[in-house]
Formats: sequence, C-alpha cells, structure tokens
Amino acid sequence: MTYVVTVEIRIPEGAPELDGLHRVGASALLEQGFASVAGIEGADGMEMDLFDVAVAVHPGGAILKVMVAAPSLEFAEEAVGSVSEEVLERSELLAEWTVESSEVQLHTDAARESLEAADGPGAPPSDPQARRAHHTAKPDTADEAEGEAQDHEAAFRALATRLRSFTPATFGVPHDVDEAEDAAPSGEEEPADGPAGVSPESAELAAGSLVYGAEVLIDELYDDVQALAEEDTTVAECQGHLWHLDQLPSRHAPQYNELFARRFLVTAIALTTRFTDGSFRRLGCLAEELVLKLLLEQAHVTLDLHGLLDDEVAAALGRFAGEVYEDMDFAWLQDEGESGAGEGGVAALGFGTWFTPFDDARYVHPYALDEMPESGVPDTAES
Repeated sequence: MTYVVTVEIRIPEGAPELDGLHRVGASALLEQGFASVAGIEGADGMEMDLFDVAVAVHPGGAILKVMVAAPSLEFAEEAVGSVSEEVLERSELLAEWTVESSEVQLHTDAARESLEAADGPGAPPSDPQARRAHHTAKPDTADEAEGEAQDHEAAFRALATRLRSFTPATFGVPHDVDEAEDAAPSGEEEPADGPAGVSPESAELAAGSLVYGAEVLIDELYDDVQALAEEDTTVAECQGHLWHLDQLPSRHAPQYNELFARRFLVTAIALTTRFTDGSFRRLGCLAEELVLKLLLEQAHVTLDLHGLLDDEVAAALGRFAGEVYEDMDFAWLQDEGESGAGEGGVAALGFGTWFTPFDDARYVHPYALDEMPESGVPDTAES
C-alpha cells in the first residue's frame, strides 16, 4: 500500500532561524540526500519502494512529504524516519538537525472508520467518488448530527492557532474587540467594513478550516500526481480520478503532466508551510494564487459538510481572501474565451510563467521555479 509520510525536521535548539538563502541551500541538500537513497529497508530486512519526496524548508526547519510503498503504516513511518535521520547524518551541514516526527497523517474520523471497517460489512466503497459520498453522508439522527458538528467545531478552533502568519484582524475581527464593545454604547462610529465586523469565534472556525483544508488538499494533490504518473499522461487525457488538477484552467489541461503536478504540489506545500510557520508575507507567483483558490474552496466545502458554514464564517473567509490576494486577475484564466485581462494583466503571463516570481522580493520554492535567474541563485527573500 502507498503511504504519504510527513516528516518534521528541526534546526538545532538555539540556532538562528534560516534566511532565504539558507533555506534554498537546505532544500537542495535534503533533495540531494534523498535522491541518493536507492531503496528503503524496514524492520526484518523488508524493502520498501520510495516513489517521491517533496521538501518544504521554513525558518525553523523543514517538512518532508515522502511517498513510499510499504506493507503497513507502522513500517512506513519507522523506515522513513530512519532514512531521514541517515540523510541528515550524511550531510555535514545538516548533521545537528533532528527528526521531530515521522508519521502518516490521517485527517478525518472517516479515515478511521475506513480502517476499522476494512473488508467488513461496513467497508466503504472502493470508488473514490463513492467513498467520498460515503464519508460525507449526513448522520441519521438530529442528535448525532449536532454532536458531530460540535466535535468538528472544537477541532477546527483548536487548529486555528497553527495559522501563525495571520491574526484575527485578517479575517475581519476588529483589532481590539473588547475596546470596540466598550465603546459601542458611547456612539463611536462602527468600522467602515461592516456594522460589527466578524466575531473571534467565526474567525477561529475560518482559520481552523484552512489548516485542516491544507492537509486534505496536499494529500489529494499527492493522489493526483500518482494518477498522472501511473498513466504517464496529462490531465486532458487522464482516465483515472483526479481530485484537484482537473479544476485548474481547462485551456491548459494538455500541459498538466506529471512534472507540472509535482511542481504544483511542492508549491502548495511551500505556501501552506509559510501560512503556518509565521513567515508568509505575499503570494509569490500565479501558481500560488491558484493553490490558494483551491484551498479556499476546500475550506468552504469542509465547513459546509459539517454544518458550520454560516454567513459570518463565509464572510471571514472572504475577508481573508481579500487580504491575501493582491488582485483577482488570475480568475481570467478560468475564462474559456481568448480575450482576457488586457495588457499588463494575466493575459500577459503565459503558461510558462506560472511559477515565475512576481518580482525579485517574492518566494517560490526552488523545485518549482520556472528557471534560474542570471545570477544563478533565486532571491527567496519575502520582506
């Protein structure tokens, strides 16, 4: 069975955070280290196939997504963790880095249900579309529905703290809620963006759904990469199930091959890493704008499925999108017509520039970059 193992690696305690140039170097060392791994040997000499490794380096370390074929989840986690430690030990510059965790992340209670019901009378269907419908089916009773909604609401609120690059104000919460409430009876003017803004509770739900949605999005993009790799085809010709890549602008579907899918996946990992490690400043390229579009759609769907998407939570996600997007020119790409955003807009950016930084101060993961600048080293600074 194929597993996606998430490995969290940290820089030595007390070491300064990595700047842009150091992140590029660390990423290259990790990628080269795994490229030199011929195979993975688990417990009792059992061999495992290593399919792919995606590396996202942040100021405090790195997150790896390692795709392996293993006989069990436990074997996959243990073997990938051991190999990650070996890769660090072999590199003089990374020898003091540590592997914090190596685990296969299961994101939903539905996944647990699938494991418990495997091969039994309650086993979910094998077809991906039917399985998703099975997992997202509404409970039979109102009491069960209310209980599940409360459980998911609490889970999303707990996840909200992981979205470290953004404050409640990004979601429309007044900068000082207590002060705003105290001042309201005195007749002070309300904020221009709305009579009451967004409540902290709604902002928490929106933030948590983005963290949860990021994990689901990355896992499903991995599935899309594997689907294209198995058929050695493009999105336009793919006969298998795709979760997200077929939602990208259809005019370029014949160009969405396995290499594109890998670059898009790495872009998604890099962007969501910056969202959660506190380093995000601005979107780096058009591909990141498209990743964010998919992430926002995933957040909306997740909240709606659990009965948590009310008008205020939707408004919080809308405010977040408005804060992060600098413009919506990329939306023109969904238009099937030939006329577009005009000179200087997205129409001026061909498919070959989707992974090109908007300017020299933007960050794009080195694996996804369209080409190296003349200097030979991409500028990864975000400030």
